[in-house]
Amino acid sequence: MAVKSNAGNPLSGSGGFRGAAVFTLIVILVGFGIELLTSSSGIVMPGWPFNLAFLLFFGTLIFVAGLMFRENQLVSWLGGIPLGLSLIIGLALLSFVGGVLPQEKYPPDSLVAMLRLNGIFSGWPFAFVTLLFLFNLGLSLVWKIIPFRMANLQFMLFHGGFWIALSCGLLGSSQLQRLVVPLYEGKASNVAYDRNTEQTLTLPFSIYLRDFRIDQYIPQFALYDPQHDQLIETRSKQIPEITKGVRAEWPGIGSVTVLEYLSNALPDAQGHPVPVEVNKGVPFAKVRIESEGNVSESWITSGGPHVKPQYVPMGNFFIVMAEGAPKAFMSDVMMKVDGGERMTATLEVNKPVDFQGWKLYQMGYDEKAGRWSTLSLVEAVRDPWLPAVYVGFFMIMAGNVLFFWKGVKRMEEA
Repeated sequence: MAVKSNAGNPLSGSGGFRGAAVFTLIVILVGFGIELLTSSSGIVMPGWPFNLAFLLFFGTLIFVAGLMFRENQLVSWLGGIPLGLSLIIGLALLSFVGGVLPQEKYPPDSLVAMLRLNGIFSGWPFAFVTLLFLFNLGLSLVWKIIPFRMANLQFMLFHGGFWIALSCGLLGSSQLQRLVVPLYEGKASNVAYDRNTEQTLTLPFSIYLRDFRIDQYIPQFALYDPQHDQLIETRSKQIPEITKGVRAEWPGIGSVTVLEYLSNALPDAQGHPVPVEVNKGVPFAKVRIESEGNVSESWITSGGPHVKPQYVPMGNFFIVMAEGAPKAFMSDVMMKVDGGERMTATLEVNKPVDFQGWKLYQMGYDEKAGRWSTLSLVEAVRDPWLPAVYVGFFMIMAGNVLFFWKGVKRMEEA
């Protein structure tokens, strides 16, 4: 992505694009060769503070090379447009492989594993191409920044933001932590584990789970065929929700009408359901069954930890109640640092809460227990390099805004 041409450069022009494409292909092949020689060990991103030291060293190297060796034929080619485009295509192809091929374990003797195609983003080919692309992009930035001209501001914002976002995103990945924190109602914990390494870690704060709750959709009732272990469709081809007055019909079998619905109830001493506090009971429905000329009324329920499910026969089938699907689930928690900050919050899916540099998400629960679960799974995410990546994104956005503003201004002047 050079800003100047070099007529004496044998790699310029169409020959420059061919040479850059060949060079990029060789770099990728060398990367795969290293994977074969090293038993597809891949690369490990340096941790703190070595990732910052490498970024500063790499940036300084680009700056010095761009200023002191600007007229050098090799440096000019390394920062040129032909190589930049070739590297972008190389990155796109490697990313395509990583997107199409599942990034998971393969047999060690398979070609996919030996070339580390199942870990393409942590392999040598991707690392080589990315470093060369950052070097190429960095050189073009230096040549645009010095000498400074306002006319180059859009280029500097867009390409500088891309350089910052890409470099910080990659080097900061070694410090990215995504941990799972199992919490139980009425208890506090600071123990988390990494799902990838299965390593147990200690958080710098504890999380106390006050309450976990699930909001569900309205239960449904269905006709169950025990002989074939399947549900029989109604005439409307839908599974009806249980609300008072709803009627469902199965041709040739019978019909069911909901006479009464209690969303939260428990059986009394005589076994009759009575309403209780929200989330203390289970749903009950009184239904009228008409089948083969017979009419009967009965209560059905999906049951719970202390209430057995109740269903009623209709010919050779059974009318059953199915619990409503989860609508939302959330945890009321309190985060606490020993002798320091405290914070109460409600964790929900896709609604993170920030605390002590960590983002806490509602992740899951004991699905077997359903809405009676006392276990809540919380995801704790820490990415100290994320602000730098955001800076890069905002610079890209600013560059785009400036680009469109210039376009509108030129149209007005035309």
